[in-house]
Amino acid sequence: MYVAVGQFVVTPDWRENALTCVELMMQARQKGASLLVLPEALLARDDNDPDLSVKSAQPLDGEFLQQLLAQSAGNTMTTILTIHVPSTPGRAVNTLVAIRDGAIVARYAKLHLYDAFSIQESRRVDPGDSIPPLLEIDGFKIGLMTCYDLRFPELALHLALEGTDVLVLPAAWVRGPLKEHHWATLLAARALDTTCYVVAAGECGTKNIGQSRVVDPLGVTIAAAAEAPHLLLAEINLERIALARQQLPVLRNRRFAPPQLL
Repeated sequence: MYVAVGQFVVTPDWRENALTCVELMMQARQKGASLLVLPEALLARDDNDPDLSVKSAQPLDGEFLQQLLAQSAGNTMTTILTIHVPSTPGRAVNTLVAIRDGAIVARYAKLHLYDAFSIQESRRVDPGDSIPPLLEIDGFKIGLMTCYDLRFPELALHLALEGTDVLVLPAAWVRGPLKEHHWATLLAARALDTTCYVVAAGECGTKNIGQSRVVDPLGVTIAAAAEAPHLLLAEINLERIALARQQLPVLRNRRFAPPQLL
């Protein structure tokens, strides 16, 4: 199966961002991708207004997502991204959506909010309270995560024990001392923890690092972007997962009970 990762700079204008997403969807489909992963919080972003993503929140039947759903109609490629969806006045939920053939086929409210490194996502965003469902694409089981979830191995392990083959991660990884090192290390670690592929899309620009990656089940990066907009394409296969799990049977060798959501 071919997977694509669309890395770009999210602007303050949701209409411009929707057009970028649609263009990436067209390009990925033309390249034969069955899965396209886009970054986190795509509605709007402004370095001078950290609350713009929440202020610009739209419902799942809003104009932004309707444009993407229209583009997805009539084909089987699955596109995964996150947007902010209004909850109570002045607040929103950071919501991952998977769309295919004109419909939302899965959704997930981000569990771990980014209250770290002097940023407090929970100030305007409500956390989810459910573990995301698994998706199936071309015989692969897909587990869903969002950005800061990457730092919590319990979610990745839970998804792997449920049968996940590929962990998908839309992200907007904020720049800072050692943050690029953390990103690369954690992506490889989650792949090795679970012997899953990891497909991670990073928003790029002046605030976030970009550096989208596809990592194989033995922690090897098989496709990567730098800091500029880019469309990655990588081939993944079930045989590689089977080989990794034969050589490194960590899911069978573990001595601890499966992690549970608090």
